[in-house]
Amino acid sequence: MMDEDDGRTQTTQGIWIAKAIGIEPFTIAIDVEGSDGRERGQDGATFEKQSALFALATADIVMINMWCNDIGREHAANRPLLKAVFEAMLRLFSASKTTLLFVLRDQTKTPFERLELSLRGDIEKIWAEIPKPDAYKGTPLGDFFKVEITALPSYEYEKDEFKAKVDRLRQRFFHSISPGGLAGARRDVQPASGFVLRAEKIWKTIKENKDLDLPAMEVMVATYRCDQIAKETLSRLNSDKTWLAMGEALKSGTVSEFGEKLSSILENYLCQYDMEAINYEESIRNENRRKLEAKALKVVRPAYAAMLQHLRSIALKSLQSGLETTVRKASGDGFEAAVDSCCQSRMRDFERGCEAAAIRQVNDWVYLEVNVRKSLRRDIETLKSEKKAEYELVKAQKIKKRVTEGARILVGVGVGTSLIAVGFDPVTASAVGVQASTSTKRLINKYI
Repeated sequence: MMDEDDGRTQTTQGIWIAKAIGIEPFTIAIDVEGSDGRERGQDGATFEKQSALFALATADIVMINMWCNDIGREHAANRPLLKAVFEAMLRLFSASKTTLLFVLRDQTKTPFERLELSLRGDIEKIWAEIPKPDAYKGTPLGDFFKVEITALPSYEYEKDEFKAKVDRLRQRFFHSISPGGLAGARRDVQPASGFVLRAEKIWKTIKENKDLDLPAMEVMVATYRCDQIAKETLSRLNSDKTWLAMGEALKSGTVSEFGEKLSSILENYLCQYDMEAINYEESIRNENRRKLEAKALKVVRPAYAAMLQHLRSIALKSLQSGLETTVRKASGDGFEAAVDSCCQSRMRDFERGCEAAAIRQVNDWVYLEVNVRKSLRRDIETLKSEKKAEYELVKAQKIKKRVTEGARILVGVGVGTSLIAVGFDPVTASAVGVQASTSTKRLINKYI
């Protein structure tokens, strides 16, 4: 018992188990740490659920101490605790008929019948609200728990009456497993020799159930606030005027200094998050920052992809213009080299544009640039093939034109077209024509 002179402190730490003295049948008493002790602080939420579930899973009778004035309250009456424990009990363990003995301390002037009615109503409501496995849907509370309620007067002000009622309550534990006894209709009864092993397995199952690992209050607050700050920051980014203007400009063309501008916008909002969340738990703060960054990048990714497509279109238009000039000016063996040089130059321009458009916060968007680069290379190869074919056609037309002009000159001086030197320019063809004319005159003089 608590030493009144030493202040209000914890009297039970953890879970204590001992043989109940002087009670038949053989009874084991389990004393469980209080559900709202300050010693564990905010980290006690998980243990109180674990210990309560352990008691329900191992005991035939679970006594629940409750201050009479707490009936009708939410947390003081342990409603959230009972709800979580009932739900876990159905999920983790087979059905067993456990007696829930509520002991109302320091009974007030409120009639016991009214207190009992209110408490039973709360318990029935908790049972109705919890999600149940398909096998237990629609199953009434009475199939799992036998609810008993008793009340005790104040120990300080009515000590004699308190002791008398405690004695009467103790008597209910004698022959508790008899028909109609306090333990009720027990199910799944197992030999006492296996209790230790069974208790160990039950505790192991409870410890491994992550649904009972509720975080401390500061962790819960940090989780909520950091998530809220991240959502507010993302909302501000979506309505940022500079960002919206960039998106609008991208509909018609590239944006100068795209990468630098967008990186600055993102960095600004990430810094805002850091400043607002700086006082919360580091791991939670950092995790929510990573989520915020991922969501922000998802927002701007279409703009980055659009910028790459604009750079690709610019490179293709510039290449097409450059190749047309090359086709007109190039001649002979120099054409191939001129075309390759033109293509390489435009590819370098595209890659420089991609570097300028890169966003500092991104390291996994390489695939976007790679895909656009592959597409551009395919288009370049297609253009090269088209311009080479065009060049061959132009070259053939030029040769045909020279041949035609040479033939006209030779015919004009009396030489048959069979003597044309294909490929000569007009001056050369004219010279050949003059030589041929002189030879013709000699032949004529020879045969006169």
